[in-house]
Amino acid sequence: MKFSDGYWMMREGVHAAHPVEVLDVAEGPCSFSVQAPVERIRHRGDLLKGPVVTVECMSPMPDVIGVTITHFAGEKQRGPQFELAAEPIGDVRIDGEAAELTSGALTVRVKRGGEWGIDFLADGRRLTGTAPKATAVIDTDDGEHYVREQLDLGVDHFVYGLGERFGPLVKNGQSVDIWNADGGTASEQAYKNVPFYLTNAGYGVFVDHPGHVSFEVASEAVARTQFSVRGQKMRYFVIYGPSPREILRKYTALTGRPARLPDWSFGLWLSTSFTTDYDEATVSSFIDGMAERDLPLSVFHFDCFWMREFQWCDFEWDPRVFPDPPGMLRRLKERGLRICVWVNPYIGQRSPLFEEGRARGYLLTRPNGDVWQWDKWQPGLAVVDFTNPEARDWYAAKLEALLDMGVDCFKTDFGERIPTDVVYHDGSDPERAHNYYTYLYNQTVFELLRKKRGDAEAVVFARSATTGGQRFPVHWGGDCESTFEAMGESLRGGLSLGLSGFGYWSHDIGGFEGTPDPALFKRWIAFGMLSSHSRLHGSHSYRVPWLFDEESVDVLRDFTQLKMRLMPYLSGAARQAYGEGVPMMRAMVLQFPGDPACTHLERQYMLGDDLLVAPVFSSDGDVSYYVPDGVWTHYLTGERVHGGRWVKERHGFDSVPLLVRPGAVIPEGAVDDRPDYDHADGVTLRVYEPSDGMNVLTQIDGTSFTTVRNGATLRVSGAGAWNVLLVNAGVTAVEGGETSYHPHGVLIKAAGDELVITLEEEN
Repeated sequence: MKFSDGYWMMREGVHAAHPVEVLDVAEGPCSFSVQAPVERIRHRGDLLKGPVVTVECMSPMPDVIGVTITHFAGEKQRGPQFELAAEPIGDVRIDGEAAELTSGALTVRVKRGGEWGIDFLADGRRLTGTAPKATAVIDTDDGEHYVREQLDLGVDHFVYGLGERFGPLVKNGQSVDIWNADGGTASEQAYKNVPFYLTNAGYGVFVDHPGHVSFEVASEAVARTQFSVRGQKMRYFVIYGPSPREILRKYTALTGRPARLPDWSFGLWLSTSFTTDYDEATVSSFIDGMAERDLPLSVFHFDCFWMREFQWCDFEWDPRVFPDPPGMLRRLKERGLRICVWVNPYIGQRSPLFEEGRARGYLLTRPNGDVWQWDKWQPGLAVVDFTNPEARDWYAAKLEALLDMGVDCFKTDFGERIPTDVVYHDGSDPERAHNYYTYLYNQTVFELLRKKRGDAEAVVFARSATTGGQRFPVHWGGDCESTFEAMGESLRGGLSLGLSGFGYWSHDIGGFEGTPDPALFKRWIAFGMLSSHSRLHGSHSYRVPWLFDEESVDVLRDFTQLKMRLMPYLSGAARQAYGEGVPMMRAMVLQFPGDPACTHLERQYMLGDDLLVAPVFSSDGDVSYYVPDGVWTHYLTGERVHGGRWVKERHGFDSVPLLVRPGAVIPEGAVDDRPDYDHADGVTLRVYEPSDGMNVLTQIDGTSFTTVRNGATLRVSGAGAWNVLLVNAGVTAVEGGETSYHPHGVLIKAAGDELVITLEEEN
C-alpha cells in the first residue's frame, strides 16, 4: 500500500510515526528488544506521551534473523500462523553504541546513539537496513492501522520472487499485493502469492504474515523495498545467502522443503480438457491414438465434468456418462496409466454434500450464522472450512473412496476465491486466512495421498498456494491464453515461483483459453516437455496432437521421448529440489549470480545445473538468447556455441535451443517410453568439454559414477551396464571398454567398473 504523497509528504488522511532513537534495550534468551520513541526525549515531559515502538530481534536458525515491530502489544493474536522451523540461537552483544545479535555469518545492529537505524551485516559489509523514517506505525482517518518497513536497495540491487507473478521477473518498480486471486496469467493478480523475495545482493526477506502484505519494490521509495501489513505488529526475517541458491536453501529450511515426487509424475499428462464432451469411449480413443502413434503417456486426467453439472463437488462419477467407474479405471490402469481427477474445495448447493456439510458445520458461515454462499462458479456455492478437523476428515474421506476405486492423484483446483466476511471454526482471522486457506486445502489432500499411497507416491496438481505450499507439489500456472504472449507470461510466472521456494512447476501446453494454432502448439510442446512437469490441457478444445497436424504428433513424440531419456538427469535436479529447495527450472540469475547479463533474463532458464533452455516464442523459429561464458554444446546437434554473448538462431519445430554447460556430465537413460524405469541400467554419461582438474560425481537412483580428468587422462568409474559419450572430443586410446561411432563424438561401452580414456591434445 502506498502511504506517501511524493517523497516529502504523506497522503491526505494518513499519519505516520517513526522511531527516532533508542530509549533502552532489554536482553532476552538469544534475543534483544529496544524501546524506540517517535520523538526525541529532551526532558521528562517527553516521557509522558507516545507512540513508543518496540523492536525485537531474534534468530530461528543460522544466517536468519527476525525483526518484530510492535506498536500496541495488546492486540489479540489471531491465527492462522505459518508453520516455521525454529530453534532460537544467536549471540547478543549490547554496549553503549549498539545492540547486536549475530546468527551464523549474519548480524543485526541497532544503533543506540544518533539517528534511528537498523543495519544487517555479513562478511564485513552492510547488506541492507533501515534509514530514518523507514520504519513506521501508521494511522489513517478511516480508523485503520498499519506497520511499515523499508529496507535499502543499492543501485545495482534487484528483487525477485513474491510468488508466481506473470509480469517482469525483476520486481523493481512494481507494486505487489500478496493476496490470492483467480485472475489468469495476464494481470498483476496471482494464484500463488508468497511474502518472500530474494535479491542479488546476498539476502532475502520473508514477511511472516499469512494475510495481505503490500510490497512497494523500488516504487514508492525508489531506493528501498517497502512492505506493510494492517494491524499493530509485523515480523520479518532477513535471510543471508550469500548466493541466491543459499538464500533459497535457508528459506525453505525455515518454511518447508518440496516433497519428493514419484518418477511417473514426470511423464506426459493428458487431460479431457475443461468444457469438452467426453465419456469412456472418448477417453479410450485418445489413449488408443497416443499408443498407435508411439506417444508415451503416463497420466490421464479427468477434468470437472467427470461429476454431474451443478454438483461440484460431490465426488461422484456422473452415471449418465460413466456408468462403470471402477471397471473403467481398472481398464485404464491395465494400460499402465495413472489416473488423476479434478476437485476443488467448493460445494455447490445442488450437491448432496451441501446439506450434509451445512448440518455438521463443515462450511464457512457468515457472522450471523448463515452459510456463506454466492452464485459464481457454481450456483449457491459454499466453501469447506478446513480449520475444522472434522471437516478435513470429512472431505478427505470423500477422496479416499476415489483412491480405493483406483484414482491415483488429484488436481486441486481453485482455493483463491476465499471470502473475508466469514467465521472460521477455529476463530481464524478471515484476512489472515484468505491466502492461508490454500495451504490447509492442499495439505489435507496431500496428507491423504501420503497415508494411502505412501510418501513416495503422493502428488497433487495444484493451482493456488502461499508460503509453505511448496511442501505439497506439483503446482501449475493457471489459466493462460493460447498466444505466444501468454507462453511468455507463463514462463515468467514459473521462474518467479521457483525464486519463491517452489521446486516443481507446470503449465497448460498450448495455453488454456482458446485453441492454439499448430505453430504455437508445437513451440509450446518443446517448452512444456522441458519443464519439470508436462500436461496437455485446454478449456473448450481437445489437446491430442493429431487434431492440430501430423507434424505436431512427431514433435510431441520427439520431445516426450527426449524427456524420458533425460530422466536420470532430471531425477538429480529433483533431488536438489526436495533436498535443498532449489527449483528444477531456474532463472538464469539463480544459476549465474555473478554474471550481470543474467540479471533481467526471463525468456530462458536452466533446467537443473547444466541444461540451458530457450523456448522459441515465434512461429518462424527465430530466437535470441544469452549464453554465459565457456564453450557450450547444443544437446540435440552436438554443435559448439561460444558463450559470453547473445546468440540468434532459427529453429524448426523439431528443435529448440537446449545447451549443455561446459564440463557437464549429462546422464541419458536407455528407455524413452516411460519415466519410471531403472535409470542407471544402460545409462550413457554424456561428457562435455572436460577440462583438466574436472571431478564430477553423478548419482543415479543410488548408483554413483565419477568422472575425473587429470592431464590427458579421463577416468570414468561406475557399476552395472553403462556407457560414456565424449561429445566433440578426440580419443587416442581406451582401456576397459569398446568404442563405436556416434554423430556427436565417441561412444564407449564400459566392460567393467572403470574406463581410462586418453584424450587427443587440443589444437
